[in-house]
Amino acid sequence: MLGVKKLQDFSKAMIGPVLYLPVIGLLIALFSMTTNKIWVAEESSLYLLGKYVSSMLWAIMNNLGFFFCLGLAGGLAKTRKAEAAFVAAMTWFMYLAANNSWLTLTQRLAAGSSNAQLYGSGQTFIFGFQVIDMGVFLGIILGCAVAFIHNRFVDIEFRGAFSIYGNSKLVLIVMIPLVGVFAIATVYVWPIVEHGISALTGVMKTFGAVGVFLYGFLNRFLIPTGLHHLIWSAFVFTSIGGQLLIDGQTVVGAKPIFLAEIAHSAGPLSDSARFLTYGMVKIFGTAGMALAFYTTARPENKQKLKITLIPLIVTSFLVGITEPFEFLFIFTAPLLWLVYSLLDGFFQMLAWLLDVRVCATNGIIDFIVYNIPAGAHLTRWPVFVALGLMETATMFYIGKFLILRFKMRTPGQEQQGEGANQPASVSAPDRASGEQVILGLGGKENVCSVENCFTRLRVDVRDPALIQEQILKTSGGTSVIIKGNHVQVIYGLGVNKIRNAVNRYLDVHE
Repeated sequence: MLGVKKLQDFSKAMIGPVLYLPVIGLLIALFSMTTNKIWVAEESSLYLLGKYVSSMLWAIMNNLGFFFCLGLAGGLAKTRKAEAAFVAAMTWFMYLAANNSWLTLTQRLAAGSSNAQLYGSGQTFIFGFQVIDMGVFLGIILGCAVAFIHNRFVDIEFRGAFSIYGNSKLVLIVMIPLVGVFAIATVYVWPIVEHGISALTGVMKTFGAVGVFLYGFLNRFLIPTGLHHLIWSAFVFTSIGGQLLIDGQTVVGAKPIFLAEIAHSAGPLSDSARFLTYGMVKIFGTAGMALAFYTTARPENKQKLKITLIPLIVTSFLVGITEPFEFLFIFTAPLLWLVYSLLDGFFQMLAWLLDVRVCATNGIIDFIVYNIPAGAHLTRWPVFVALGLMETATMFYIGKFLILRFKMRTPGQEQQGEGANQPASVSAPDRASGEQVILGLGGKENVCSVENCFTRLRVDVRDPALIQEQILKTSGGTSVIIKGNHVQVIYGLGVNKIRNAVNRYLDVHE
Protein backbone atom coordinates (compact mmCIF):
# COMPACT_ATOMS: atom_id res chain seq x y z
CA MET A 1 0.00 0.00 0.00
CA LEU A 2 2.91 2.33 0.74
CA GLY A 3 4.20 1.82 -2.80
CA VAL A 4 0.79 2.64 -4.27
CA LYS A 5 0.58 5.77 -2.10
CA LYS A 6 3.96 6.96 -3.37
CA LEU A 7 2.89 6.34 -6.97
CA GLN A 8 -0.28 8.33 -6.32
CA ASP A 9 1.76 11.19 -4.85
CA PHE A 10 4.04 11.13 -7.89
CA SER A 11 1.06 11.06 -10.25
CA LYS A 12 -0.47 14.01 -8.40
CA ALA A 13 2.76 16.01 -8.64
CA MET A 14 3.08 15.24 -12.36
CA ILE A 15 -0.22 17.00 -12.98
CA GLY A 16 1.25 20.33 -11.80
CA PRO A 17 3.34 21.07 -14.90
CA VAL A 18 0.99 19.12 -17.19
CA LEU A 19 -1.92 21.45 -16.33
CA TYR A 20 -0.29 24.26 -18.29
CA LEU A 21 0.47 22.28 -21.44
CA PRO A 22 -3.04 22.19 -22.95
CA VAL A 23 -2.99 26.00 -23.12
CA ILE A 24 0.39 25.99 -24.87
CA GLY A 25 -0.70 23.18 -27.18
CA LEU A 26 -3.91 24.93 -28.19
CA LEU A 27 -2.10 28.14 -29.06
CA ILE A 28 0.56 26.26 -31.03
CA ALA A 29 -2.17 24.49 -32.98
CA LEU A 30 -3.89 27.80 -33.76
CA PHE A 31 -0.73 29.51 -34.96
CA SER A 32 0.44 26.43 -36.86
CA MET A 33 -2.23 27.31 -39.42
CA THR A 34 -0.37 30.52 -40.20
CA THR A 35 3.06 28.89 -40.53
CA ASN A 36 2.12 26.08 -42.88
CA LYS A 37 3.25 27.16 -46.35
CA ILE A 38 0.44 25.20 -47.94
CA TRP A 39 -2.12 27.68 -46.62
CA VAL A 40 -0.19 30.92 -46.02
CA ALA A 41 2.30 32.64 -48.31
CA GLU A 42 5.82 32.58 -46.92
CA GLU A 43 7.11 35.95 -45.66
CA SER A 44 3.58 37.37 -45.50
CA SER A 45 2.67 39.35 -42.37
CA LEU A 46 0.43 36.55 -41.14
CA TYR A 47 3.16 33.98 -41.71
CA LEU A 48 5.75 36.07 -39.83
CA LEU A 49 3.34 36.63 -36.94
CA GLY A 50 2.74 32.91 -36.72
CA LYS A 51 6.48 32.16 -36.75
CA TYR A 52 7.08 34.75 -34.03
CA VAL A 53 4.40 33.47 -31.67
CA SER A 54 5.09 29.80 -32.42
CA SER A 55 8.79 30.17 -31.62
CA MET A 56 7.85 31.73 -28.29
CA LEU A 57 5.49 28.86 -27.43
CA TRP A 58 7.74 26.07 -28.69
CA ALA A 59 10.33 27.26 -26.15
CA ILE A 60 8.05 25.67 -23.55
CA MET A 61 7.39 22.42 -25.42
CA ASN A 62 11.08 21.99 -26.30
CA ASN A 63 12.16 22.33 -22.66
CA LEU A 64 9.58 20.21 -20.88
CA GLY A 65 12.28 18.46 -18.87
CA PHE A 66 13.21 21.69 -17.12
CA PHE A 67 9.61 22.46 -16.19
CA PHE A 68 8.97 18.91 -14.99
CA CYS A 69 12.07 19.22 -12.81
CA LEU A 70 10.77 22.37 -11.12
CA GLY A 71 7.16 21.20 -11.00
CA LEU A 72 7.91 17.81 -9.47
CA ALA A 73 10.33 19.23 -6.91
CA GLY A 74 7.77 21.76 -5.76
CA GLY A 75 4.86 19.35 -6.03
CA LEU A 76 6.48 16.56 -4.01
CA ALA A 77 7.99 18.86 -1.38
CA LYS A 78 5.98 18.76 1.84
CA THR A 79 6.98 22.25 2.97
CA ARG A 80 8.80 25.26 1.50
CA LYS A 81 7.77 24.27 -2.01
CA ALA A 82 9.15 27.43 -3.64
CA GLU A 83 12.59 26.78 -2.14
CA ALA A 84 12.50 23.20 -3.42
CA ALA A 85 11.73 24.44 -6.94
CA PHE A 86 14.57 26.98 -6.72
CA VAL A 87 17.06 24.29 -5.67
CA ALA A 88 15.74 22.14 -8.53
CA ALA A 89 16.54 24.91 -11.02
CA MET A 90 20.12 25.13 -9.74
CA THR A 91 20.39 21.34 -9.78
CA TRP A 92 19.27 21.28 -13.41
CA PHE A 93 22.06 23.58 -14.55
CA MET A 94 24.64 21.82 -12.39
CA TYR A 95 23.76 18.55 -14.09
CA LEU A 96 24.00 20.05 -17.60
CA ALA A 97 27.43 21.49 -16.88
CA ALA A 98 28.69 18.32 -15.19
CA ASN A 99 27.41 15.97 -17.88
CA ASN A 100 28.86 18.11 -20.66
CA SER A 101 32.16 18.35 -18.81
CA TRP A 102 32.45 14.58 -18.40
CA LEU A 103 31.58 13.97 -22.06
CA THR A 104 34.30 16.47 -22.99
CA LEU A 105 36.93 15.08 -20.61
CA THR A 106 36.35 11.50 -21.78
CA GLN A 107 36.18 12.56 -25.45
CA ARG A 108 32.66 11.20 -25.84
CA LEU A 109 31.08 14.29 -27.41
CA ALA A 110 29.27 13.36 -30.61
CA ALA A 111 30.11 15.37 -33.72
CA GLY A 112 27.53 18.03 -34.51
CA SER A 113 26.71 21.64 -33.87
CA SER A 114 22.89 21.40 -33.83
CA ASN A 115 20.20 19.03 -32.62
CA ALA A 116 19.51 18.04 -36.21
CA GLN A 117 23.12 16.92 -36.65
CA LEU A 118 23.07 15.11 -33.29
CA TYR A 119 19.84 13.22 -34.08
CA GLY A 120 20.34 9.50 -33.44
CA SER A 121 23.59 9.99 -31.50
CA GLY A 122 21.97 9.86 -28.06
CA GLN A 123 23.08 13.42 -27.32
CA THR A 124 21.41 16.79 -27.63
CA PHE A 125 21.82 20.49 -26.86
CA ILE A 126 19.96 21.80 -23.81
CA PHE A 127 20.39 25.47 -22.91
CA GLY A 128 23.65 25.48 -24.91
CA PHE A 129 25.13 22.38 -23.22
CA GLN A 130 25.73 19.25 -25.28
CA VAL A 131 24.58 16.43 -22.99
CA ILE A 132 23.16 12.91 -22.97
CA ASP A 133 19.62 13.08 -24.38
CA MET A 134 17.26 11.89 -21.64
CA GLY A 135 14.23 13.90 -22.72
CA VAL A 136 11.75 14.71 -19.96
CA PHE A 137 13.08 11.79 -17.93
CA LEU A 138 15.99 13.99 -16.84
CA GLY A 139 13.60 16.52 -15.34
CA ILE A 140 11.50 13.80 -13.72
CA ILE A 141 14.51 12.13 -12.09
CA LEU A 142 16.14 15.36 -10.90
CA GLY A 143 12.83 16.78 -9.65
CA CYS A 144 12.08 13.64 -7.63
CA ALA A 145 15.64 13.54 -6.26
CA VAL A 146 15.50 17.16 -5.12
CA ALA A 147 12.12 16.59 -3.45
CA PHE A 148 13.41 13.47 -1.68
CA ILE A 149 16.47 15.27 -0.29
CA HIS A 150 14.45 18.41 0.45
CA ASN A 151 11.90 16.55 2.58
CA ARG A 152 14.68 15.00 4.66
CA PHE A 153 17.05 17.92 5.15
CA VAL A 154 15.11 21.17 4.78
CA ASP A 155 14.21 21.39 8.48
CA ILE A 156 17.78 20.88 9.71
CA GLU A 157 19.29 24.03 11.20
CA PHE A 158 22.79 24.84 12.45
CA ARG A 159 23.90 27.24 15.13
CA GLY A 160 26.35 30.09 15.13
CA ALA A 161 28.48 30.77 12.08
CA PHE A 162 27.15 27.67 10.32
CA SER A 163 23.51 28.76 10.53
CA ILE A 164 23.55 30.04 6.95
CA TYR A 165 24.19 26.49 5.71
CA GLY A 166 20.97 25.03 7.10
CA ASN A 167 17.52 24.44 5.62
CA SER A 168 17.32 24.68 1.82
CA LYS A 169 21.02 25.61 1.56
CA LEU A 170 21.82 22.23 3.11
CA VAL A 171 19.58 20.60 0.50
CA LEU A 172 21.66 22.24 -2.23
CA ILE A 173 24.91 21.15 -0.55
CA VAL A 174 23.72 17.54 -0.43
CA MET A 175 22.62 17.68 -4.07
CA ILE A 176 26.03 18.82 -5.36
CA PRO A 177 27.88 15.47 -4.96
CA LEU A 178 24.75 13.54 -5.94
CA VAL A 179 24.44 15.49 -9.18
CA GLY A 180 28.14 14.98 -9.88
CA VAL A 181 27.83 11.21 -9.57
CA PHE A 182 24.54 11.12 -11.48
CA ALA A 183 25.97 13.19 -14.35
CA ILE A 184 28.77 10.65 -14.79
CA ALA A 185 26.51 7.62 -14.35
CA THR A 186 24.07 8.71 -17.06
CA VAL A 187 26.85 8.74 -19.64
CA TYR A 188 27.20 4.97 -19.23
CA VAL A 189 23.78 3.86 -17.97
CA TRP A 190 21.32 5.94 -19.98
CA PRO A 191 22.20 4.47 -23.41
CA ILE A 192 21.13 1.10 -21.98
CA VAL A 193 17.90 2.59 -20.63
CA GLU A 194 17.29 4.32 -23.94
CA HIS A 195 17.65 1.00 -25.71
CA GLY A 196 15.01 -0.42 -23.35
CA ILE A 197 12.66 2.48 -24.08
CA SER A 198 13.12 1.96 -27.81
CA ALA A 199 12.37 -1.73 -27.30
CA LEU A 200 9.19 -0.85 -25.37
CA THR A 201 8.09 1.46 -28.18
CA GLY A 202 8.82 -1.34 -30.63
CA VAL A 203 6.73 -3.77 -28.57
CA MET A 204 3.81 -1.34 -28.61
CA LYS A 205 4.09 -1.14 -32.39
CA THR A 206 4.32 -4.93 -32.60
CA PHE A 207 1.17 -5.27 -30.52
CA GLY A 208 -0.51 -2.91 -32.96
CA ALA A 209 -4.25 -2.72 -32.35
CA VAL A 210 -4.01 -4.82 -29.17
CA GLY A 211 -1.48 -2.37 -27.74
CA VAL A 212 -3.79 0.56 -28.46
CA PHE A 213 -6.67 -1.32 -26.82
CA LEU A 214 -4.65 -2.00 -23.65
CA TYR A 215 -3.45 1.61 -23.55
CA GLY A 216 -6.99 2.93 -23.85
CA PHE A 217 -8.42 0.46 -21.35
CA LEU A 218 -5.80 1.08 -18.64
CA ASN A 219 -5.92 4.83 -19.17
CA ARG A 220 -9.60 4.74 -18.23
CA PHE A 221 -9.77 1.84 -15.78
CA LEU A 222 -7.05 3.22 -13.47
CA ILE A 223 -8.84 6.55 -12.91
CA PRO A 224 -10.07 5.59 -9.40
CA THR A 225 -6.45 5.09 -8.30
CA GLY A 226 -5.15 8.27 -9.94
CA LEU A 227 -2.44 6.19 -11.63
CA HIS A 228 -3.89 6.75 -15.10
CA HIS A 229 -1.81 9.93 -15.33
CA LEU A 230 1.29 7.74 -15.43
CA ILE A 231 -0.10 5.90 -18.46
CA TRP A 232 -1.04 8.73 -20.79
CA SER A 233 1.67 11.21 -19.78
CA ALA A 234 4.42 8.68 -20.53
CA PHE A 235 3.21 8.26 -24.11
CA VAL A 236 2.09 11.83 -24.74
CA PHE A 237 5.20 13.64 -23.48
CA THR A 238 8.13 11.18 -23.51
CA SER A 239 10.03 9.14 -26.07
CA ILE A 240 7.86 6.12 -25.25
CA GLY A 241 5.24 7.82 -27.43
CA GLY A 242 7.71 8.37 -30.27
CA GLN A 243 10.65 10.51 -31.36
CA LEU A 244 11.05 12.21 -34.74
CA LEU A 245 13.27 14.77 -36.43
CA ILE A 246 10.94 17.50 -37.73
CA ASP A 247 12.19 20.68 -39.39
CA GLY A 248 15.65 20.17 -37.91
CA GLN A 249 14.40 19.69 -34.35
CA THR A 250 14.18 16.47 -32.35
CA VAL A 251 10.57 16.20 -31.18
CA VAL A 252 9.66 13.75 -28.42
CA GLY A 253 6.22 12.52 -27.33
CA ALA A 254 3.00 11.90 -29.22
CA LYS A 255 1.45 15.33 -28.73
CA PRO A 256 4.52 17.48 -29.53
CA ILE A 257 5.05 15.31 -32.62
CA PHE A 258 1.46 15.92 -33.74
CA LEU A 259 1.78 19.68 -33.23
CA ALA A 260 5.08 19.83 -35.10
CA GLU A 261 3.74 17.75 -37.97
CA ILE A 262 0.62 19.80 -38.59
CA ALA A 263 2.80 22.93 -38.66
CA HIS A 264 5.48 21.59 -41.00
CA SER A 265 4.15 18.55 -42.85
CA ALA A 266 1.87 18.09 -45.83
CA GLY A 267 2.20 14.31 -45.78
CA PRO A 268 0.70 11.55 -43.61
CA LEU A 269 0.95 12.01 -39.86
CA SER A 270 3.04 9.55 -37.86
CA ASP A 271 1.57 6.59 -36.02
CA SER A 272 2.35 8.18 -32.64
CA ALA A 273 -1.10 9.79 -32.94
CA ARG A 274 -2.58 6.46 -31.83
CA PHE A 275 -1.94 7.58 -28.26
CA LEU A 276 -4.03 10.74 -28.68
CA THR A 277 -7.57 9.41 -29.15
CA TYR A 278 -8.49 8.89 -25.48
CA GLY A 279 -10.75 11.94 -25.64
CA MET A 280 -13.36 10.04 -27.66
CA VAL A 281 -15.10 8.79 -24.54
CA LYS A 282 -15.05 12.32 -23.10
CA ILE A 283 -16.81 13.81 -26.12
CA PHE A 284 -19.13 10.92 -27.02
CA GLY A 285 -19.03 8.00 -24.59
CA THR A 286 -20.13 9.73 -21.41
CA ALA A 287 -23.27 11.03 -23.11
CA GLY A 288 -24.34 7.49 -24.03
CA MET A 289 -23.80 6.18 -20.51
CA ALA A 290 -25.60 9.17 -18.99
CA LEU A 291 -28.58 8.49 -21.24
CA ALA A 292 -28.55 4.88 -20.01
CA PHE A 293 -28.71 6.17 -16.43
CA TYR A 294 -31.61 8.47 -17.25
CA THR A 295 -33.74 5.96 -19.14
CA THR A 296 -33.33 3.31 -16.42
CA ALA A 297 -33.93 5.70 -13.50
CA ARG A 298 -37.07 5.52 -11.41
CA PRO A 299 -39.70 7.97 -12.71
CA GLU A 300 -39.70 9.98 -9.48
CA ASN A 301 -35.92 10.46 -9.72
CA LYS A 302 -35.61 11.48 -13.36
CA GLN A 303 -36.02 15.22 -12.91
CA LYS A 304 -33.38 15.45 -10.17
CA LEU A 305 -31.09 13.12 -12.11
CA LYS A 306 -31.39 15.26 -15.22
CA ILE A 307 -30.35 18.34 -13.25
CA THR A 308 -27.30 16.42 -12.02
CA LEU A 309 -26.28 14.78 -15.31
CA ILE A 310 -26.63 17.62 -17.82
CA PRO A 311 -23.91 19.90 -16.36
CA LEU A 312 -21.57 16.92 -15.94
CA ILE A 313 -21.99 15.78 -19.54
CA VAL A 314 -21.67 19.32 -20.90
CA THR A 315 -18.41 19.68 -18.95
CA SER A 316 -17.14 16.37 -20.33
CA PHE A 317 -18.17 17.26 -23.88
CA LEU A 318 -16.69 20.75 -23.92
CA VAL A 319 -13.44 20.42 -21.96
CA GLY A 320 -12.99 16.69 -21.34
CA ILE A 321 -13.35 16.57 -17.54
CA THR A 322 -15.06 13.23 -16.93
CA GLU A 323 -14.30 12.32 -13.32
CA PRO A 324 -17.32 14.03 -11.68
CA PHE A 325 -19.57 11.94 -13.94
CA GLU A 326 -17.60 8.70 -13.74
CA PHE A 327 -17.40 8.71 -9.95
CA LEU A 328 -21.19 8.52 -9.87
CA PHE A 329 -20.94 4.81 -10.70
CA ILE A 330 -17.32 3.63 -10.31
CA PHE A 331 -17.91 2.19 -6.83
CA THR A 332 -21.63 1.52 -6.94
CA ALA A 333 -21.48 -0.40 -10.25
CA PRO A 334 -17.91 -1.74 -10.66
CA LEU A 335 -18.91 -4.21 -13.40
CA LEU A 336 -20.33 -1.33 -15.42
CA TRP A 337 -17.07 0.59 -14.88
CA LEU A 338 -15.09 -2.37 -16.20
CA VAL A 339 -17.27 -2.64 -19.32
CA TYR A 340 -17.16 1.14 -19.80
CA SER A 341 -13.34 1.05 -19.73
CA LEU A 342 -13.19 -1.94 -22.09
CA LEU A 343 -15.44 -0.16 -24.58
CA ASP A 344 -13.25 2.93 -24.40
CA GLY A 345 -10.19 0.86 -25.29
CA PHE A 346 -12.12 -0.94 -28.03
CA PHE A 347 -13.17 2.25 -29.83
CA GLN A 348 -9.65 3.69 -29.59
CA MET A 349 -8.46 0.48 -31.20
CA LEU A 350 -11.03 0.90 -33.99
CA ALA A 351 -9.80 4.44 -34.59
CA TRP A 352 -6.27 3.09 -35.03
CA LEU A 353 -7.41 0.30 -37.37
CA LEU A 354 -9.26 2.86 -39.51
CA ASP A 355 -6.10 4.98 -39.84
CA VAL A 356 -7.42 7.91 -37.78
CA ARG A 357 -4.66 10.41 -36.88
CA VAL A 358 -6.39 12.99 -34.69
CA CYS A 359 -5.35 14.75 -31.51
CA ALA A 360 -8.36 14.19 -29.26
CA THR A 361 -7.21 14.20 -25.66
CA ASN A 362 -9.80 16.49 -24.10
CA GLY A 363 -13.18 17.89 -25.16
CA ILE A 364 -14.74 19.14 -28.36
CA ILE A 365 -13.12 22.58 -28.11
CA ASP A 366 -9.62 21.12 -28.24
CA PHE A 367 -10.69 18.66 -30.92
CA ILE A 368 -11.90 21.41 -33.24
CA VAL A 369 -8.83 23.60 -32.76
CA TYR A 370 -6.34 20.77 -33.30
CA ASN A 371 -7.94 18.80 -36.10
CA ILE A 372 -10.30 20.84 -38.28
CA PRO A 373 -7.60 23.27 -39.51
CA ALA A 374 -5.22 20.37 -40.19
CA GLY A 375 -7.73 18.96 -42.64
CA ALA A 376 -9.54 15.65 -43.03
CA HIS A 377 -6.89 14.40 -45.47
CA LEU A 378 -4.27 14.38 -42.69
CA THR A 379 -6.31 13.48 -39.62
CA ARG A 380 -9.40 11.64 -40.98
CA TRP A 381 -11.36 13.45 -38.29
CA PRO A 382 -14.78 12.70 -39.88
CA VAL A 383 -14.09 9.00 -39.30
CA PHE A 384 -13.31 9.79 -35.66
CA VAL A 385 -16.64 11.61 -35.30
CA ALA A 386 -18.51 8.69 -36.88
CA LEU A 387 -16.82 6.28 -34.47
CA GLY A 388 -17.67 8.59 -31.59
CA LEU A 389 -21.37 8.54 -32.47
CA MET A 390 -21.18 4.76 -32.63
CA GLU A 391 -19.58 4.79 -29.18
CA THR A 392 -22.43 6.92 -27.84
CA ALA A 393 -24.98 4.40 -29.07
CA THR A 394 -22.96 1.42 -27.86
CA MET A 395 -22.47 2.89 -24.39
CA PHE A 396 -26.21 3.57 -24.18
CA TYR A 397 -27.47 0.14 -25.22
CA ILE A 398 -24.87 -1.92 -23.36
CA GLY A 399 -25.10 0.31 -20.29
CA LYS A 400 -28.89 0.08 -20.25
CA PHE A 401 -28.80 -3.71 -20.67
CA LEU A 402 -26.32 -4.21 -17.82
CA ILE A 403 -28.15 -1.86 -15.45
CA LEU A 404 -31.46 -3.65 -15.98
CA ARG A 405 -30.02 -7.17 -16.16
CA PHE A 406 -27.95 -6.94 -12.97
CA LYS A 407 -30.10 -4.34 -11.17
CA MET A 408 -27.11 -2.04 -10.72
CA ARG A 409 -27.19 0.83 -8.24
CA THR A 410 -26.55 3.55 -10.77
CA PRO A 411 -27.71 7.16 -10.30
CA GLY A 412 -31.50 7.38 -10.34
CA GLN A 413 -32.07 3.91 -8.90
CA GLU A 414 -32.58 5.20 -5.35
CA GLN A 415 -35.92 4.45 -3.77
CA GLN A 416 -38.03 7.02 -2.00
CA GLY A 417 -36.27 8.10 1.19
CA GLU A 418 -32.78 7.53 -0.16
CA GLY A 419 -32.46 11.01 -1.57
CA ALA A 420 -29.68 11.78 0.87
CA ASN A 421 -27.43 9.64 -1.27
CA GLN A 422 -28.18 11.60 -4.40
CA PRO A 423 -25.03 13.25 -5.82
CA ALA A 424 -24.77 16.98 -5.30
CA SER A 425 -25.27 19.37 -8.16
CA VAL A 426 -22.10 20.56 -9.86
CA SER A 427 -23.01 24.12 -9.00
CA ALA A 428 -22.62 23.27 -5.33
CA PRO A 429 -18.86 23.94 -5.22
CA ASP A 430 -19.58 27.60 -5.83
CA ARG A 431 -21.71 27.68 -2.70
CA ALA A 432 -19.55 25.50 -0.51
CA SER A 433 -17.65 27.14 2.31
CA GLY A 434 -14.25 26.16 3.58
CA GLU A 435 -15.79 25.62 7.01
CA GLN A 436 -18.27 23.10 5.62
CA VAL A 437 -15.56 21.12 3.86
CA ILE A 438 -13.28 21.10 6.90
CA LEU A 439 -16.20 19.95 9.04
CA GLY A 440 -16.69 17.04 6.65
CA LEU A 441 -12.98 16.26 6.90
CA GLY A 442 -13.17 15.95 10.67
CA GLY A 443 -12.21 19.46 11.73
CA LYS A 444 -9.09 21.62 11.52
CA GLU A 445 -7.07 19.42 13.85
CA ASN A 446 -7.69 16.39 11.64
CA VAL A 447 -6.31 17.97 8.46
CA CYS A 448 -2.59 17.52 7.74
CA SER A 449 -2.31 18.83 4.18
CA VAL A 450 -4.60 19.94 1.35
CA GLU A 451 -3.87 19.79 -2.38
CA ASN A 452 -5.83 19.34 -5.59
CA CYS A 453 -5.51 18.17 -9.18
CA PHE A 454 -7.89 18.63 -12.14
CA THR A 455 -11.03 17.56 -10.32
CA ARG A 456 -10.12 16.21 -6.89
CA LEU A 457 -9.45 17.74 -3.51
CA ARG A 458 -6.67 15.57 -2.03
CA VAL A 459 -6.31 15.69 1.74
CA ASP A 460 -4.11 13.86 4.24
CA VAL A 461 -5.88 13.44 7.58
CA ARG A 462 -4.85 12.17 11.00
CA ASP A 463 -7.92 10.01 11.67
CA PRO A 464 -10.03 8.84 8.70
CA ALA A 465 -12.75 7.67 11.10
CA LEU A 466 -13.70 11.33 11.63
CA ILE A 467 -14.57 11.86 7.95
CA GLN A 468 -18.25 12.66 7.38
CA GLU A 469 -18.92 11.73 3.75
CA GLN A 470 -22.45 13.12 3.64
CA ILE A 471 -21.26 16.61 4.63
CA LEU A 472 -18.59 16.46 1.90
CA LYS A 473 -21.21 15.41 -0.66
CA THR A 474 -23.47 18.23 0.49
CA SER A 475 -20.58 20.63 -0.16
CA GLY A 476 -20.58 19.54 -3.82
CA GLY A 477 -18.52 16.36 -3.87
CA THR A 478 -19.87 13.67 -6.18
CA SER A 479 -17.78 10.98 -4.50
CA VAL A 480 -15.45 10.49 -1.54
CA ILE A 481 -12.52 8.06 -1.67
CA ILE A 482 -10.78 7.12 1.59
CA LYS A 483 -7.54 5.14 1.42
CA GLY A 484 -5.79 4.96 4.76
CA ASN A 485 -5.10 8.52 5.88
CA HIS A 486 -5.55 9.94 2.37
CA VAL A 487 -8.92 11.32 1.28
CA GLN A 488 -9.99 12.36 -2.21
CA VAL A 489 -13.19 14.33 -2.77
CA ILE A 490 -14.36 14.63 -6.38
CA TYR A 491 -15.57 18.19 -7.05
CA GLY A 492 -14.97 18.62 -10.77
CA LEU A 493 -13.99 21.95 -12.30
CA GLY A 494 -14.94 23.81 -9.11
CA VAL A 495 -12.15 22.17 -7.13
CA ASN A 496 -9.88 25.24 -7.25
CA LYS A 497 -12.56 27.35 -5.56
CA ILE A 498 -12.96 24.66 -2.93
CA ARG A 499 -9.19 24.52 -2.35
CA ASN A 500 -9.00 28.31 -1.98
CA ALA A 501 -11.96 28.36 0.42
CA VAL A 502 -10.38 25.63 2.53
CA ASN A 503 -7.02 27.41 2.59
CA ARG A 504 -8.66 30.64 3.69
CA TYR A 505 -10.48 28.85 6.48
CA LEU A 506 -7.27 27.14 7.59
CA ASP A 507 -5.39 30.44 7.23
CA VAL A 508 -2.94 28.79 4.84
CA HIS A 509 -1.06 31.07 2.43
CA GLU A 510 0.71 29.59 -0.61
